[in-house]
Amino acid sequence: MNRRRFIQQTAAGFCAASLAPAQSAEGLIASIDKVTLKHGRDGSGPSWFHPRPCVVPGTDGPKILMTMQEIRGSDYFLPVHWMESADLGKTWTEPQPVPSLGRDPTTDGRGDEGVCDVVPQYHAKTDCVLAMGHNVFYRGPKFDRKQPPRCPVYTVYKNGQWSARKRLLWDDPRGAFIYTNNCGQREVLEDGSIAFVMSFGPTEAGRSAAGVRCSFDGETLTIQKVGREIKHAAGRGLLEPSMVRYRGKFYATIRAEDSRGYVAASDDGLDFDEKQPWCWDDGTPLDMSTTQQHWLPHSEALHLVYTRKDASNANVIRWRSPLFIAQVNLKTLRLIRATERIVLPMSADGVTKPDDVALMGNFQTTNITPDESWVSVGEMLPKHGYRGDLQLGKIRWSRPNSLV
Repeated sequence: MNRRRFIQQTAAGFCAASLAPAQSAEGLIASIDKVTLKHGRDGSGPSWFHPRPCVVPGTDGPKILMTMQEIRGSDYFLPVHWMESADLGKTWTEPQPVPSLGRDPTTDGRGDEGVCDVVPQYHAKTDCVLAMGHNVFYRGPKFDRKQPPRCPVYTVYKNGQWSARKRLLWDDPRGAFIYTNNCGQREVLEDGSIAFVMSFGPTEAGRSAAGVRCSFDGETLTIQKVGREIKHAAGRGLLEPSMVRYRGKFYATIRAEDSRGYVAASDDGLDFDEKQPWCWDDGTPLDMSTTQQHWLPHSEALHLVYTRKDASNANVIRWRSPLFIAQVNLKTLRLIRATERIVLPMSADGVTKPDDVALMGNFQTTNITPDESWVSVGEMLPKHGYRGDLQLGKIRWSRPNSLV
């Protein structure tokens, strides 16, 4: 698919999504298949984490670019790598480092500064890939539990080359300790601007969130507007927000630390309505233990992929397995329980052998073709050396997705 056709189909997809009536997701998912891309659980290879793909159109057909990094301990990651597929995921190049997303000694000598939680995304107007994560600090072979101030960092991939690392600047005291869109889904708008939701705080506790609008010229990302602040006092507050634009509105889903995840809607992606906890359609809240959620839009229905407490995973750490998917009722912003399915199942019994269950709380959702979407995840087994496989849950749709 060439770039012009990609842009035309994307615009047509947004139009179709805004006009199409809501339909039941019953039968919309034709099948879900699990594919192991890289073996790490058996110790035969690296344990790749944060695998996040994006589709890049080209004259010879689309390619899929995926970023990921090896995990060696709790919040301890090696430099960011990337690999590419020219046949929709059947074969891949070998992972290689992203030169600008490695690790450097800190100026104060206390350790190293690295990058994690990277999400790549194709930017049609400038025909490049913007990969954004945030900085992270290590002391020896461990995550530094006294992190210096943190912020978003990014690099650009174009014509086979990665640019130097840059920081997304925000001179606001509300982000004195941290401001970030780590692991978050973003939206590229028709004029080339980029919209996302940012988590921020002057201290480690009680972070807020807000919609953000950035300009991007293919080289530099610049914050232009920040919307109304969404506050939350429990624990560290609001974390790892993801945003989607669907049928003319923007929706944010946000991780929290009070056994809930939260959802909010906005007309412009900047000022969001009051957040509400994720609930089933009967009003029963889902039990979620400080884990992210991500959107999976289809032209006929909007879905959420998430983890939650269930009888089958009662003893699994933070209930971070299995990965579920369900359709969102756009009128109530609740999940339709009858549509829930498992995307990627547990690797062991979550009640009697929880230490053998590979955790899958860090994942990504990507529309690959009109007929297929992926949920990509790097597993980890904390009780077994943080080993894990790189997995894909391949969702095949019974009706084509015009958003692709």
